[in-house]
Amino acid sequence: MSIDPASRRNFLRHSGLGLGWLAALDFLQRAQAAPQGPHWPAKAKRVIHLFMQGGPSQVDTFDPKPLLQKLHGQHPPASFGDEDFQNGKFKDSIVLGSKRTFRKYGQSGLEISDLFPHTALHADRLAVIRSCHHEGFTHSQAQFLIHNGWPRIGRPSLGAWLLYGLGSENENLPGFVVLLEGGVRSGPAVYGQGFLPAAYQGTTFRPGRNPILNLTRPQGIAESDQRAMLDTLRTLNEEHLAARNRDSELNARIESYELAFRMQMAAPEATGIGRESAATQKLYGLDDPVSAGFGSRCLLARRLIERGVRFVQLLSVNGMNATDCDGHIGNDRNHLDRAAQTDKGVAGLLADLHSRGLLDSTLVIWGGEFGRTPTADGGENGAEGRDHNPYGFSLWMAGGGVQGGQVIGATDDLGLRAVKDNVHCNDLHALILALMGVDHTRLTYPYLGRDFRLTDVGGKLDLLPRLRGTV
Repeated sequence: MSIDPASRRNFLRHSGLGLGWLAALDFLQRAQAAPQGPHWPAKAKRVIHLFMQGGPSQVDTFDPKPLLQKLHGQHPPASFGDEDFQNGKFKDSIVLGSKRTFRKYGQSGLEISDLFPHTALHADRLAVIRSCHHEGFTHSQAQFLIHNGWPRIGRPSLGAWLLYGLGSENENLPGFVVLLEGGVRSGPAVYGQGFLPAAYQGTTFRPGRNPILNLTRPQGIAESDQRAMLDTLRTLNEEHLAARNRDSELNARIESYELAFRMQMAAPEATGIGRESAATQKLYGLDDPVSAGFGSRCLLARRLIERGVRFVQLLSVNGMNATDCDGHIGNDRNHLDRAAQTDKGVAGLLADLHSRGLLDSTLVIWGGEFGRTPTADGGENGAEGRDHNPYGFSLWMAGGGVQGGQVIGATDDLGLRAVKDNVHCNDLHALILALMGVDHTRLTYPYLGRDFRLTDVGGKLDLLPRLRGTV
């Protein structure tokens, strides 16, 4: 076919390779800041981050507080403080008891609420950290802190740092994939590359039959024709590049087309969850319309890490009020709905990873940007909802060298503040990197005259032996 080589726009339109995110993937393993590999041996090779947008309530999920039931409808005792909190004084708020029932599961006796009957069956694989905290009270601040280690836009995300430090194990797929259901409250920057080279940002896969936009070869274009067009395009771009002092952004764009060409073969196979057995699909809850959406993304996450993708982030729901875990009004109903959507998929993922021998090498992380208050917010007379609580909340880890069946840290008797073995988000990132064999103080990138790192000037590893079960 005849293509005017001087018209890049026309050329790319006929090549079937959309720019979009593909131009940002660029030289995955060939960036100017090449991955260095782990600093020490580690069991964890890959990460699946199950991010529960909106902030799940710790006192209704993994941190039971009997005192809430006793004080339900009353003001908190003066001993819990009277400083400014939420929209007034904490002492003037009203305690909201939990409607959930907690039981002990597994040989470890880990306490989990009735929101998660399927995940609870894996209690002996979970390490629950009840003492997470940070300074971000709004969703935007909190999501940036949890993902990027900084409360404002501009820093690289955890996935970007890991890809920068360890590289990818599959040159035909992106090394950092984000599985979206809709949007994210704080925007794409929470899984972006910040000041790292563009190669390290997360690549979004969307729900539906075509999770990757602009990838399918147009009808009527043979593979040999597309290969010839790409070869011509590379020649034109390299001539352009040579005259511009080897500009890294242009070099990135050149390599992105090659990655896209390879992905046309690899990606459809990797994303083909319909190839899984009926039993596997049922394991993830795909036979239930309520759980099928989230479950299909959990199954896709397993297929991606199985093929060497380094970091897969799975965001629950679309990050909008009343559809995520942001339970300002009707917190209990909100959490029942979110659990019905996610519990089967999470449990299926843990079971499937274990049965395939992948759990030891895959670190699974579950949690949100913060927790919820033990006091009421929203609803009629402020009786049914819970407000944001970044001062003490829970998440759990499994696999990847983590010793399951244990609780690390604690909040106070109301579940308001972390009071024992506190884990700041900088500490959390240091621990995750360490489980992947990366020293957070040595994973740095020069920018604006100094070496930056994910953990900024923080990051303690005191609890690493506990997580690994070596103490």
